[in-house]
Amino acid sequence: MTAPVLSHPHPAVRRWVGVAAAAAIWVVLYELNQPFWEWLLGDVVGLDLDARVGDSMLFFAYDTTKIVLLLTGIIFVVTVLRSFMSVERTRALLGGRREGVGNVAAAGLGVVTPFCSCSAVPAFIGFVAAGVPLGVTLSFLIASPLVNEVAIVMLWGLFGWQITLLYIGAGLVIASVAGYVLGRLHLERWVEPFVFETRLRGKLIDPSKGLSWDDRLQMGREEVATILRKIWPYLLVGVGLGAIIHGWVPADWFATHATGPFGVPIAVGLGVPLYSNAAGVLPLVEALHSKGLPIGTVLAFMMAVVALSLPEMILLRRVLKPRLIATFVAVVATSIIAIGYLFNVVL
Repeated sequence: MTAPVLSHPHPAVRRWVGVAAAAAIWVVLYELNQPFWEWLLGDVVGLDLDARVGDSMLFFAYDTTKIVLLLTGIIFVVTVLRSFMSVERTRALLGGRREGVGNVAAAGLGVVTPFCSCSAVPAFIGFVAAGVPLGVTLSFLIASPLVNEVAIVMLWGLFGWQITLLYIGAGLVIASVAGYVLGRLHLERWVEPFVFETRLRGKLIDPSKGLSWDDRLQMGREEVATILRKIWPYLLVGVGLGAIIHGWVPADWFATHATGPFGVPIAVGLGVPLYSNAAGVLPLVEALHSKGLPIGTVLAFMMAVVALSLPEMILLRRVLKPRLIATFVAVVATSIIAIGYLFNVVL
């Protein structure tokens, strides 16, 4: 009687089991990110996470880990999907006359992806690399931190449904119009060239031709390694700066000086260097409004904080040239100022 022969799993089975295991590990790490750092810094190290130092350290550790995970997951998935279609074909499909519709759709996608400004950068990089028109992608980058369910629920509770609906509409208009305007300027020449390059094992390739699944997955792994290697210094500096300035604003000075005809530009100018999400800035917005500042001024401040931040600009610098970043900030800030003045007139 012969012994049974143990057959090895088919290579395709091993491949997809590995992909499923990697995806499961990613989900677990993402879900445990905040609890882990709260346990390590609060319980093990003994920091007071409600104090400024503890809160800043938690912010840095949590946000750095989250952005690395998002970069890894989004860039890998987008690269594999992109391997079925060239950058030029994607851009031709989504650009041209359909770009205005694409801006609105990208802004809508941003609403259901509640990222802060820095966390939206990995998706932005992936979309640009995939060939999605730059203006369309910028609409997503603006809308994702600006309008999300957290902001909507908290605004509703603080100011009522009328102001909330106005804020949502204004956010979507800013994201769609600013993205469209930036797209019409044809600023792709100010994107770093490596973003558009598709490589496999170090060689430039046309991703739409003759690739196996193993090739596509290898492309995804290589692209993740390339992007992380290029962006990690900017990530650490950007998030580190965000951790230092997180939650800081000269509230009394703000309440005193952000008034009169130049109150809205002053509010936006103060908001841009700061870094927070909607949940973090809304209590301050409520406090400033209670001090008598007009609703348009404080909402313009909130929009500047969540949609434009210095840490976000530092992260974007690795993939965008300074001229494009300056143009992006100028267009979005101008749109926010206009909305702030409009709100002050009608509310």
